[in-house]
Amino acid sequence: MSESINPWTTLSTREVYDNKWIRVREDQVINPSGGRGIYGVVEYKNRAVGVVPVDDQGFTWLVGQYRYTHHRYEWEIPEGGCPEGEELMDCARRELLEETGIVAERYDLIAGDIQLSNSTTNEVAYLYVAHGIRHDQASPEETEKLEVKRVPLDKAIEMAMNGEIRDGMSVIALLKLAAMKTQGFMP
Repeated sequence: MSESINPWTTLSTREVYDNKWIRVREDQVINPSGGRGIYGVVEYKNRAVGVVPVDDQGFTWLVGQYRYTHHRYEWEIPEGGCPEGEELMDCARRELLEETGIVAERYDLIAGDIQLSNSTTNEVAYLYVAHGIRHDQASPEETEKLEVKRVPLDKAIEMAMNGEIRDGMSVIALLKLAAMKTQGFMP
């Protein structure tokens, strides 16, 4: 089968739910083997952006918060949604400042257009590493009750490796930095 041929046929689409952040739709489809069925899709209105701030001593900052959907407390890199019309880099700066109070001089894109759950959503993520760290005042959103901790970057990578950090964007960003570090290509 050619990579460019879509084996699915969409017969109809029905909006099931819509809010400020997501739209849920249900499609009536003919699947690749010819059977009829439904396909539920969550369409995200924002792109996801994450930042790994790294200081001159090799430390980073993690953000801890209770994640409602998983009913547990999680440690993650600073991250958030980039609404339509906002530049990705501006979003990275805003999220880092909002969640940690950190301002950085330089941001490098380390991974982009990452599909976070491509079987059910269209959400994509862009991940940055930030250098030239200075501190300002954090201002989390009303939906965020955050704890911020400074840890060695190697410890954060270890946390991603051993399952202490489970958030997909955080794991990808930290393991990407670990691979870049190993290859001597740390931005």
